[in-house]
Amino acid sequence: MARTLDPAVYAVRRDTFVDAAQHLIAAKGYEQMSISDVLAATEASRGAFYHYFDSKAALLEAVVERMVDGAIASIDPMVTDPTQSAAAKFRGFFVGIARFKGDRTELLLGLLDTWLSDENAIVREKFRRRLVDRLTPVMTAIISQGQAEGVFTTADAPANARVVVSLIQGANDAAVDLFLGRRAGTISYEHVERTLDAYWRAFERVLGAEPGSLVVVDPALIRQWYG
Repeated sequence: MARTLDPAVYAVRRDTFVDAAQHLIAAKGYEQMSISDVLAATEASRGAFYHYFDSKAALLEAVVERMVDGAIASIDPMVTDPTQSAAAKFRGFFVGIARFKGDRTELLLGLLDTWLSDENAIVREKFRRRLVDRLTPVMTAIISQGQAEGVFTTADAPANARVVVSLIQGANDAAVDLFLGRRAGTISYEHVERTLDAYWRAFERVLGAEPGSLVVVDPALIRQWYG
């Protein structure tokens, strides 16, 4: 008879490896982290590791997936608050995500250099698809509320939500490029501000919002990453 594994026990054991990976990536970076490091941190066997993950890249995917889920969960109370306006929710979405990232600076820096490598292209694509799946319903709800309030004049909430999510992905890619450019000293802080501002204006045009109504730049957070 085949052994039946308790799903709750499976999840807990799998999370142990993800927990260890997060700590190690924050401490030494993804490239420097080895599977042996994870095994030592969890006091697990190599066979146990491969029961849950078929590669180091699969473990990276799990870490990124947890970050996406955590970021969405962190802003859920705000985006579902019936007392908040659609514009406030839209601005709060970006501020909340930025703060979530700011609280995990070491982890993000530990992932940054390897994130753009060719060997992690599949993980990046899975991340993008998961982002679409998770963010599109959130943005559809916010846009629908904005239509009802008369602050967003776009006609099709679901279709425009997909466009907004595509812009979010583009902004995220640009943010990484800007960070690397600032670290290398090849771009100015003013260039960062202009680039990010262009995305905020694009969001306003897609949603048919009043110019300047969706500015979500938090100078302190921008300085934290690019100053």
